[in-house]
Amino acid sequence: MTGLLLRLAGPMQSWGDHSTFSVRDTATVPTGSAMIGIIAAAQGRRRGEPLADLAELQFTVRVDRPGAVMYDFHTVGGGLPPERTVPTAEGKRRTAGSGTIVSRRLYLADAVFTVAVTGPDNHVSQVHEALTKPVWGPYLGRRSCPVEHPFLLSGPITDAVAQLEHLPLNRRRPADGSDTVTVDFATGELSGDGAASRLTLNDVPVDMEPAPGGSHPRRRRYLTRQVHVTTRSLPVDLCAGIGMTYLDALEEYLRGART
Repeated sequence: MTGLLLRLAGPMQSWGDHSTFSVRDTATVPTGSAMIGIIAAAQGRRRGEPLADLAELQFTVRVDRPGAVMYDFHTVGGGLPPERTVPTAEGKRRTAGSGTIVSRRLYLADAVFTVAVTGPDNHVSQVHEALTKPVWGPYLGRRSCPVEHPFLLSGPITDAVAQLEHLPLNRRRPADGSDTVTVDFATGELSGDGAASRLTLNDVPVDMEPAPGGSHPRRRRYLTRQVHVTTRSLPVDLCAGIGMTYLDALEEYLRGART
């Protein structure tokens, strides 16, 4: 089994888990379905194509910076005649005076995650090739959230998960003079040291099913999974700061790892 290292960073990210109607939430870490979506898009797969092979991939997320939750409010449909208002869940039109819809969308601002993608060797090689020359470019949960570079940090390697404990952290060194820094890791399997908590995410894509009300011919169905979040203590020297200071440290580390 081999793996890749990805860096998910940008001004805003949004990893929807159980978004419904006017509320579009975000999980605190990238979801499995979002990671599969990034890979499927890079491979040029269209909506409705099977994803069974990608379900064999595993994702281990290191939280370099958790970011801050940002609320974005939208209004749509105001001032329109009934026949042009946003359809209801039943496919009907709204009455006069009730056409305005207020939606709330949540984002993670200034968050950074490093992800180890592991799986069968042939799958990982195909994923690496696709991410190197993507058909459709990656984005951080929504198309309005472009990914910051560097994005793909490594080719197929045998110790991708272990590298998460050595790769420079994209955060400032704490001011308290500590020798260690606490870092959260999220994975589908409980392993390693540290206190663990669990998240239940509805992020395992399985197949397509008819959408109610005919709003779209088919929609993706998801199953839930347990994600274990473990807090580990890492050497404070891994904190490489932000901006060019971090990028220089990252490049130096990756150059050394390749030699």
